Formats: sequence, structure tokens, C-alpha cells
Amino acid sequence: MGFQQGLSGLNAASKSLDVIGNNVANANTVGFKESQAQFADVYANSLTGAGASQVGIGVKVAQVTQQFTQGNVTASNNPLDVAINGGGFFRMSNNGTVTYGRNGQFQLDKAGYIVNATASRLTGYGVSASGVLASGAPTDLNINTSDITPKTTTKVNAVLNLNSGSTVPTTTPFNMGDPTTYNNSTAVSVYDSLGNAHTLQTFYVKTAPNTWKVYAANDGVPIGYIPPAAPVAVGTMNFASDGSLIPAAPFAVPVTVGTGATSPFTVNVDFTGTSQYGSSFSVNALKQDGYTSGRLSGFSISADGTIVGRYTNGQSATLGQVVLANFTNPNGLQSLGNNLWTETATSGPALVGTPNSGSLGVLQSSAVEDSNVDLTAALVNMITAQRTYQANAQTIKTQDQVLQTLVNLR
Repeated sequence: MGFQQGLSGLNAASKSLDVIGNNVANANTVGFKESQAQFADVYANSLTGAGASQVGIGVKVAQVTQQFTQGNVTASNNPLDVAINGGGFFRMSNNGTVTYGRNGQFQLDKAGYIVNATASRLTGYGVSASGVLASGAPTDLNINTSDITPKTTTKVNAVLNLNSGSTVPTTTPFNMGDPTTYNNSTAVSVYDSLGNAHTLQTFYVKTAPNTWKVYAANDGVPIGYIPPAAPVAVGTMNFASDGSLIPAAPFAVPVTVGTGATSPFTVNVDFTGTSQYGSSFSVNALKQDGYTSGRLSGFSISADGTIVGRYTNGQSATLGQVVLANFTNPNGLQSLGNNLWTETATSGPALVGTPNSGSLGVLQSSAVEDSNVDLTAALVNMITAQRTYQANAQTIKTQDQVLQTLVNLR
């Protein structure tokens, strides 16, 4: 027994306590990955080769490795908080310097970029002017907070049931102000090129068995004629004897507006699916494809990293897509602090892709990944390391006593 073994044991136990202490200190650090000290025995080199009775000269720290196991996922109130469930790292950029991390606590800076606490920008795929994801080289993700532009209504889908038992109105001609001149009516909001809403009314007049004429008005003004001129129907619906609509092209309805928007604009009213049965009049569907302008009211990040913006007009739009990166040897990454790593020759190059592809995990919005430190296990390991330190100190004390005995021999 010599001082070398005990001293190396003290150093190793001290290093182990340092690692455990760092784990405990980061037990509440989002995205933190615990470390583990790994040891190896030490033998002196021999000029004559290894001997059968060779005694080791102690222990050394072979390496300190991080354990990239999954941490618990905890919900948060920030829609920009993102947790990775599975493999991969967020790809961050700071003035061109690329780093990687598991801490998904993000926020928007004043320029609209998604950044972490150190102002590094989250990277991914942006969108083109037409709203299409521009896949290729990842770029800094920027949330466009401008208003979504309005869309002119071009089509209305109306699915109705007209009562086959209805009688032909006895009061003629059609007059939208006189309910006795028509059987039923509907109304839907349509939008001009400036996003102004207009009320498009349609009126249904039975003229013969299985035959209905359709009239229209915009904002209370008849379309196609000016009273007291004879009313003009925008179309005629004909039904088969089984109550199904005989297919016909959509009715082109010209909508004139005085708001400064394009005028008139044509709305194609499609009655496909409309029926004529012996039940009361009903509106089963009445949809149109236009909308007014809208402001960004919020956004979310889907499992595949797609950032979807929600607007006050009820519309949604893709604003970008988060990418993840993985490595052949994550333990080869170099820790930079601030929950960030950088790639090295040992880790291999970054393998970049979209979440839920290849070895990459999925994302969970409004959530963060907790530290993977098991605090109970860490405290038990701390006690074990403390006992190891005490035992190695005891070997040095014993060796000192042996030497003292030899010195006292006379």
C-alpha cells in the first residue's frame, strides 16, 4: 500500500462529488442533462513486461459523460415554450455561430425572431410570400406579425332542402319586400377586395313541380334589376322525381359595391347537394371562401414543428417550421454552458431534419422538458462518494501509521 493509491482515490472521489454536486445544482434547470463520472484503474508501465503480481497504482477519471435520456415534460402557459419528446436538439444561431440545445424556453424579440435567454435565434424553414414552406438551408425563424390580407369571396356552397310540398306563390311578380312572393330565403356574408362584409340574400320561388327560380339581393338591393322593372332570376334549380338536384353549373351572381373595392365582383353560388323532399325547408350548409383582414392573435407549434398563426378573422396561416438536429455521437458534443452544445469532430456533423422524421422526436407546444436529474439517486450517490472519499483518506492514514512504526524502530 502506498500514498499514490489513496491520493488518486481522493482525487477521483472529489471529482465524483463535483459531478454529483453539479447535477444537484441543475435539478431544476430546463433541458439539463445529468453527467456521470467514469473511472479507470491505473498501472505503472514495466520495462520487462507485465508481471503476474503487478499491483495497480490507483484510479483516474476516464471521462465525464452526459446522459441524454428523456426528461419529464411539464406544461407551461407560454405558447412559445417547446419540449422535445424523443431525440434531437434545437438548432440555434447567434450571428452565424450555430449551437444546439434542449432548453425550449423561447420568446419573441423586438424584431420578431424566436430567441432563447441568451438571444440566440431558433432556426428552421421560413415561408415564401405565398405562404409555402421554403425547405432547404435552415434560417433564423421570424414571426410575421403583419395583418393577413382580405380575400374576395368567389364561391358560396349552399346545401338546402326545399319542401316539395310547397305551393307556387299566388302573388307575382317576385318582390323581396313581400314574403308572399317567394317561398324561402337565406343570407350569407360575402367579402369584397377590401375585406368589407356584404349580405348576399338568395330567395327561392317555386314555379312548377320540381322547378324553383332563384333571386338574389346584396345589402338589401336586388341583383340584376331595379324595381319596378321585371325581376330577373339568377338561376333555376330543377329536381328529379327522387328529390335530387339535376346537376347544373353554379349560378354567377354579380355583386356591386360602393366601398372603393373591385366592383362588381362575381360570386358563384353552388347548390350541389341540395334536395327537394317532403320535409320542411332547411339549410344544411352555407359556406363561402372569402374573409376580411385579420390581426395575429396567437400561434402554436405542432408536433412536426409547423408554426401556425391564428388571426382575428378566424383564419390560420403557416408562419414557419422548426427543425431539429441529431448526432451520431451526442456524447462528443462540447458543452458551452447556458444549456448549449457545439458539434465537434467526435460528435460528427449535425443531421438536420423536421421533427418526427428519422431519429428526431416530436415537439410539444406550451411545455418544457425538465432536467433528467433524479434527485433521490443523486443524493444516494453523494453519500456513496463521501464514504469512498473517507475510505481513501483512511488508506493514507494507515500508510502514515506504517511509516511511523518503521521510523520508531531501533
